[in-house]
Amino acid sequence: MTELVEFEDKGHQDKEAKQMGSLNHGVAQANLTALFYNDERFRAITELSLDPNQIDLKQFGVKDELIPDICLYQKKEPRPKKAGDVMKMTEMPVVVLEILSPKQSIDEILAKFEAYFALSIKSCWLVAPSLETVTVYANMADYKSFGTHDSEVIDEMMDIHLPIKKIFEW
Repeated sequence: MTELVEFEDKGHQDKEAKQMGSLNHGVAQANLTALFYNDERFRAITELSLDPNQIDLKQFGVKDELIPDICLYQKKEPRPKKAGDVMKMTEMPVVVLEILSPKQSIDEILAKFEAYFALSIKSCWLVAPSLETVTVYANMADYKSFGTHDSEVIDEMMDIHLPIKKIFEW
């Protein structure tokens, strides 16, 4: 007779729950990726692991690796051929977008933003689906929030203009 034994790994469950997305998170991520698809300047990549080996993440209070919800890279033509896939990007994106999930705190994301700026990322976006707001950071002290009263999200640093309704629409 085979017996199934269940055990509880609280640390693993807590980390998994924090990283778990939601319906609104997924909609915002899909919509933003689609909106950037037609912008000839950028390549939007989701859930890409960044290699921050040039800095110590602990100084920012970031314990885990850096995996933004969306990274924007400048499009380069032609794309170099690679023999294999890349598990961690050493080249940093120009923009990162973090989408707040129900289990994440804003402080957790802001700590990541400090790390991103230390890695020379030019712009960071905090997307809050439940509030239908986007806050664009040029640095930790220079940011602007956009909500349903605005017609578009504007990232002045990168000259990006996106219709805010399209980010959160079904």
